Amino acid sequence: MDYDKIRLIEKITTIEINTTKKIDQLNLDFLFDYKIFPDNIMTFKNQWTEENRKMRVGDTIAQQVYIPPTKTFSQKIIFGVRVNAIIDQSDKKGFSYETLEGHVEKGISTFTVEQLDNKIIFKIQTYSTPGNILTKLLGPIFSVPYQTFCTKTALKNVKRQLENQ
Repeated sequence: MDYDKIRLIEKITTIEINTTKKIDQLNLDFLFDYKIFPDNIMTFKNQWTEENRKMRVGDTIAQQVYIPPTKTFSQKIIFGVRVNAIIDQSDKKGFSYETLEGHVEKGISTFTVEQLDNKIIFKIQTYSTPGNILTKLLGPIFSVPYQTFCTKTALKNVKRQLENQ
């Protein structure tokens, strides 16, 4: 999807993880399996699971989003994203992806677990703008509040998975 990164709006949301473990003691398989969003918000198929291997740069994810966030009585919308980076630093682990043509957003999302001194945080950093005229018009009243809800829910979902280890 074509975009100019300078024109994208940056949003960073974080949540602190209550754990005494260091980043290298955490099992982050769920993160790299893209189990970030609860399945009442989104289900997905990713290339690496279908090919029985680990995530790689260039892999695609087909996302099925539920609006409202319930599987049974909802509008189901399918989007695609492509992994553009895998982050494997001593104090930061995660990945990012870019939206594909037809997505409601244009941009990049990055999901990381980070160690800051003796704290562990989960961070979602996005650079995005509406992907089409409809989302541009409906963004302030629908897309932005729904995206905020999904982000907060994802933060809590990852927090729960990390704290239950």
